[in-house]
Amino acid sequence: MKKHLNTLFVTTQGAYLAKEGETVVVKIERKVRLQLPIHTLESIVCFGNIGASPFLLGFCGERGVSFSFHTEYGKFLARVQGAVSGNVLLRRQQYRFADDMKFSAQLASSFITAKIANSRHNLKRMGRDHADRLDRKSLKEAISRLNHSLDRLKRNLDLDTIRGVEGDASHVYFQFFDNLILQNKKDFYFTTRSRRPPLDRINCLLSFLYMMLMNDIRSALESVGLDPAVGYLHRDRPGRFGLALDMMEEFRPWVDRIALSLVNRSQVKSKGFKISAGGGVRMDDETRKTVLTVYQKKKQEILTHPFIDEKMPTGLLFHTQALLLSRFFRGDMDGYPPMIWR
Repeated sequence: MKKHLNTLFVTTQGAYLAKEGETVVVKIERKVRLQLPIHTLESIVCFGNIGASPFLLGFCGERGVSFSFHTEYGKFLARVQGAVSGNVLLRRQQYRFADDMKFSAQLASSFITAKIANSRHNLKRMGRDHADRLDRKSLKEAISRLNHSLDRLKRNLDLDTIRGVEGDASHVYFQFFDNLILQNKKDFYFTTRSRRPPLDRINCLLSFLYMMLMNDIRSALESVGLDPAVGYLHRDRPGRFGLALDMMEEFRPWVDRIALSLVNRSQVKSKGFKISAGGGVRMDDETRKTVLTVYQKKKQEILTHPFIDEKMPTGLLFHTQALLLSRFFRGDMDGYPPMIWR
């Protein structure tokens, strides 16, 4: 099992990262502000105007530490990674399965079943914790409609139908989502999902957290030798990481809970979001640091994996699911068990 290590997030503009012996050094205005042993890291994520020495990039590649660059506001730019683990036979099997529409539909159904079940879990959990602040009738109706979607997925559906079920369930879930925002409703509200750019503060939070989730899941898939670009629900498209998007479906509701917690606990403030002339919303540097810190802490929370019955940090779930998927492709398992929260 892969050891759960830390992610180093670098957000201070003008910072420069370099190699010094067996350590990663972060310099700001030519002064060393942080120095970490390479063996304590699994990835380094840089936002904005951050520099790095070629020697450090090569060093990280050799040690299996992924290194990615993003714009100051979170858009992915590039990634540096060493040799991919795994063997060619696993990837060839992954590609053969992707060409089988029946198999693709079955696997896509597993991903979407987990997404809807975990979305329902979010609603039930909020209903238990805040029963006096939610409309019980509307909540019960939303849960009932998600149950109906889960029942539909028990049939042998084709990909287009599965996408339709997912779309219907997402509409039900996000239609109720604004009710789950319990604090600062004047500034934090949700009407509909918006991207590129996000048009309100909640969508801004969700988009940024989804981007971090994508980074972690893509790393997990690559670490077990799978190709993150070849998916089953999300079909091949240039520049799109289909399999990473597939597996993200299981974990999107987990990210939704983080976003709600940040707002409901007043860990983020309205003034930390900037609205552009075109209506797009972005986080400032301090808010982004707060979100990254909370995300990293959530990854360190311990839970018991429902399928393998082992305790592990939440952040290790991505690698565990990637490992289970690779074993399924190899024929070591009869099916792929998606991550469903209990």
